[in-house]
Amino acid sequence: MYQMHGLTIFEAAAIWAVLGVAILGLAYAVFLRSQILREDKGSDKMKEVWGWIKDGADAYLWQQLKSILPLIFVMTVALFFSVYIVPPTPEAVERFSTMGEAQVRLVIGLARAIAFVLGAGFSLTVGQIGMRMAVEANVRVASAARRSFGEALKIAYRAGTITGMLTDGLGLLGGTAIFIALGIAAPDALLGFGFGGTLLALFMRVGGGIFTKAADVGADLVGKVEAGIPEDDPRNPAVIADLVGDNVGDCAGMAADIFESYEVTIVSGLILALALYHITGGMLQWIIFPLIVRGIGVLSSIVSTYTVKGGESGSGEDALNAIFGSFMTSAAISAGLFFVAGFFYLRGSEMAKWGGWWRTPLAVAVGVILAILIDRMTEYFTSTHKSPVQEIKKAANTGPATLILQGISVGYESSVWAVVVIALTIMASIFIFGTIPGLNTAQQATFVLYGVAMTGIGMLTLTGNNVAMDSFGPIADNANGIGEMSWSGQNDKETKAARQIMADLDAVGNTTKAITKGVAIGSAVIAAVSLFASYMIDTSRAQEVLGVPLAEQIQSVGIRVDIPQVFVGMLLGGALPWLFSSFAVQAVSRAAALIVEEARRQFKAGVLEGKVKPDYKKAVSISTTAAQKELVSLALLGILTPIVVGLTLQVEALGGFLAGIIVSGQLLAVYMNNAGGAWDNAKKLIEDEPKNPKENTGKGSERHKASVVGDTVGDPFKDTAGPALNPMIKVVNLVALIVAPVVVKYSGATGGELIGVWVVILVLLAALAWAIMRSKAQAPEVK
Repeated sequence: MYQMHGLTIFEAAAIWAVLGVAILGLAYAVFLRSQILREDKGSDKMKEVWGWIKDGADAYLWQQLKSILPLIFVMTVALFFSVYIVPPTPEAVERFSTMGEAQVRLVIGLARAIAFVLGAGFSLTVGQIGMRMAVEANVRVASAARRSFGEALKIAYRAGTITGMLTDGLGLLGGTAIFIALGIAAPDALLGFGFGGTLLALFMRVGGGIFTKAADVGADLVGKVEAGIPEDDPRNPAVIADLVGDNVGDCAGMAADIFESYEVTIVSGLILALALYHITGGMLQWIIFPLIVRGIGVLSSIVSTYTVKGGESGSGEDALNAIFGSFMTSAAISAGLFFVAGFFYLRGSEMAKWGGWWRTPLAVAVGVILAILIDRMTEYFTSTHKSPVQEIKKAANTGPATLILQGISVGYESSVWAVVVIALTIMASIFIFGTIPGLNTAQQATFVLYGVAMTGIGMLTLTGNNVAMDSFGPIADNANGIGEMSWSGQNDKETKAARQIMADLDAVGNTTKAITKGVAIGSAVIAAVSLFASYMIDTSRAQEVLGVPLAEQIQSVGIRVDIPQVFVGMLLGGALPWLFSSFAVQAVSRAAALIVEEARRQFKAGVLEGKVKPDYKKAVSISTTAAQKELVSLALLGILTPIVVGLTLQVEALGGFLAGIIVSGQLLAVYMNNAGGAWDNAKKLIEDEPKNPKENTGKGSERHKASVVGDTVGDPFKDTAGPALNPMIKVVNLVALIVAPVVVKYSGATGGELIGVWVVILVLLAALAWAIMRSKAQAPEVK
């Protein structure tokens, strides 16, 4: 292999070692699974409730898969034929130098299509298996809570770690295997791999988010506010749909989301590394080192995640400290090994010509620091122990309006500081790589943007820990719900202690979910910036291949906002996240209203008095129908819009479009995530107060009802629209990368070609109009 791709024996051994680490990560997931499945599932009643959740989650995911398979097939065919529109890349020609042009096109087309299916399949696998393990774990966590705090914490976190290691292992396995097969031509196929993972993540984020929050909002409004019954009361007809939603939204959706971020950062990193490969005269270190970094991340996650434990008793703060301690352990191990690997692999006369070996490991370490900073900042704005949530709790004294206003202000402020942190990260890359002597302006920009990509790779080095933290949240939430439904009427000492353990872990889960969503948003922005840089480079290379003079190429001219078309593109890019979010929140609102009406109907029939049993399946069906309706239409917004902008306004305007969506999407996503998380935890604080009608405290009080209203407003923000913006932004960027050569080729089309281009534009506009009308239409009635 090393002779074929120009690798040294050491580099070839390192690549195979990275592949072995990926397999080790998957083996660790299997090991943890065997541990979890040995645990006790509790009483028959607990198993019954667990069975309802399991059946609902399985049914939803199967329905979702049937809805998206046709579009996956269409995109696979489109990606295969995309290589026939423009000439093959010089790297592909070099890699397959013994083949003719037609054969090279065939090989690259097949590689891109197969990689797309592989990326989509891996993303689906991470989401589906991760969700199923979460479902297997939740009843076991509830059972363990009757024995000890530490055991419940251990089971919940290790079950989440299974999803984390699947994300790590499959992501590293796919990317490394593609590089082994294709060498320097790998970016052609990795585009398909990243796009497949991102598109599936968008489907799972949108569908799961709408399902979970339609059920959650409906259950809270009709149960807590109207009927005055506790959360997860078995008499609430929407309670099972709510618990199912935690799994299909937070587990399956988030796992797929971080998986695609994991892939997209390596895709953009390798595209930029390929540019440095040419600038530096064929140095493969720029390409190999990111893969070594990813292998280090998997190893550090294996070591650190196994350390999360608790004692016989404990509090939410103890659990949070244990989880964050594991995170910091992984960060310390990774950062140390980055510099060790850099010292032994990058040190030498070749790298000395380009500023020294230390620059690349330092950029990766900055990414780890960025993850920690976003982690701490998100915790500050959403944790029950910090002043922003305390202020929202205080605002409940004067009703839901002031509480909502306070939460909005928290979300706004958090967005600003998140942007500042990301801006400082990019500035750090400028400091690290912008001081290399002897570079022209274009070369210096490429080095700096490679540094940005490396910070993204470093940030997601802790993916195993991040996904474990996120999955911990819905597992604890579901365990709490199973306990509430199964232990109804039991007030013995053991049950009270178990309820408190579950309440503490549930509150911690809210914070860890918010933290990992913050990391996901931050990584999405860094990945999008890297993809934006890759777009500039790939567009210039396509212009070069098609004979555009150097002075007119996009890297020489830049993207100038004083050009009207570019400014229009930027405006459209800035607007797209708002339209996307509008449709997602509308879908939740409509479905939640249907669930409220259905629950009211069942309450009137005597469910609250025990005259009839609640029909849980109806709420599950309402949420499923609402979620499936939006899957294709919202995905088309992300897929078709950049193609239309590129073909109508040209390639520079498409670059402006990408810049607009990155800035606008980042601000909006952080705002929605943190405002929603803060409202949720303010409600938890009020629910933990002693119930006293005279003091207006605790569950059932007017303050509690105000906090529930705030929480239901924030639910679609933090669990539907906000998280779904992450994959949507990257879908847009990847589509732009793929179609850029096509846009360049037909930018000066005349005659029949021009007519053909406008026919395509009109067809795409008609498809966009259909997607918008479908999203605005009411969901079909469930019979």
